[in-house]
Amino acid sequence: MKNYTEINAKTWDLWAENCCEWSVPITHEEYMQVDENNFGVYLTPCITVPHEWFGDLKGKKILGLASGGGQQMPVFAKLGAQCTVFDYSDRQLGAERMVAEREKYAIEIVKGDMTKPLPFETESFDLIFHPVSNCYIEDVYHVWNECYRILKKGGRLLAGFSNGLDFLFEGDNPLLVVNPLPFNPLKMEKERYDAMIANGEGVQFSHSMEEQIGGQLKAGFILKDLYEDRDREGGAKIREYAPQYMATLAVK
Repeated sequence: MKNYTEINAKTWDLWAENCCEWSVPITHEEYMQVDENNFGVYLTPCITVPHEWFGDLKGKKILGLASGGGQQMPVFAKLGAQCTVFDYSDRQLGAERMVAEREKYAIEIVKGDMTKPLPFETESFDLIFHPVSNCYIEDVYHVWNECYRILKKGGRLLAGFSNGLDFLFEGDNPLLVVNPLPFNPLKMEKERYDAMIANGEGVQFSHSMEEQIGGQLKAGFILKDLYEDRDREGGAKIREYAPQYMATLAVK
């Protein structure tokens, strides 16, 4: 079986080629309007991250973990941060490079797979920005442990993730409860797994709150704040009944 992260990297390349909403870079006009009182970035689909979660970004070292696409890192760069972006999609990283060249700021662009040890020194960053993406990996404990390692003492982890509810259902009208949770496509029958890949869905996993929040606590983080969120209009129908996402602020 082909490595599932390679499949997901190619899936994201295709989504970006087709102008997925999370792959459309910030415009020059939007970039120029950014200042410390006027900016908005997303860890989850609809709610912008509270400004107080960031603190003063000027001169801070920020890692955008699985955060390519040219949407968030340009904002942090405009606010004076020293930015690094890490992603496995060539097209998502290409968007980062395009915006940085257009706006003439420096950014370190690193291609890699977050299921492996992150290629950064211990205590390298002041802040990690990790939008919804760990649904594309099987082991989230590894990611939380690596985030703890590479953050400086007092550093902040801002993370968005699915609560798993979307994976319970198939279909929209009616909503049908089909899948037991946690949802792990690597443990399903081969025909169904192959169909997911053929349909361009990538390989996605559900994770429990024990993994998502408990995993951060086990890694050593102190949870400071959180909020829930839903899909944007036109997303999965379950959004009308319950939130599907959570964002957390944790400190080392």
